[in-house]
Amino acid sequence: MRKFKTAEKNRTNYVYYTAEGKPIVITPGMVGEDGKAVTESLITMLHDWDDEDVNAERREEYHCPVHYENYHDGDGDDADDRNPFLEDETYNPLQQILTSIADEEHSVRMEKLKVALSELTDKQKDTIIKKFYRKMTNVQIAAEEGVSEAAIRNRLTKIYATLKKKI
Repeated sequence: MRKFKTAEKNRTNYVYYTAEGKPIVITPGMVGEDGKAVTESLITMLHDWDDEDVNAERREEYHCPVHYENYHDGDGDDADDRNPFLEDETYNPLQQILTSIADEEHSVRMEKLKVALSELTDKQKDTIIKKFYRKMTNVQIAAEEGVSEAAIRNRLTKIYATLKKKI
């Protein structure tokens, strides 16, 4: 990574360094391995790319959080007291992102569940209400409807399978 930009007057050629540190000088008029000649515009473009990298590195160094530690107000207190994220030791951006994604996935699944429940037959809806809202056991539901407990169990199994497909 270059530390400084190349001066405009020194941009007549371009020096490329290999991974081993060996310099390769590229000048206008050279013919590359692909048979194409190197032009001044290509050299200008290479220097521009280097300039962008140098600028990006400088911005990264400037925005480094170490500057917060060096900032002091009139009382000698540093910037930590004005940064709510530094006060809260439980703040974790990654955890917030994961929580947000989980909440969104949960809301999507809940919407799918609502749609799937609305598409059940009246008998299936009644069984779901008895099982989950009235907290009845399979035996109680069977006794109320006058069928066997196995019939209720089979009905619930079919309902679960239907909901699973739709969710």
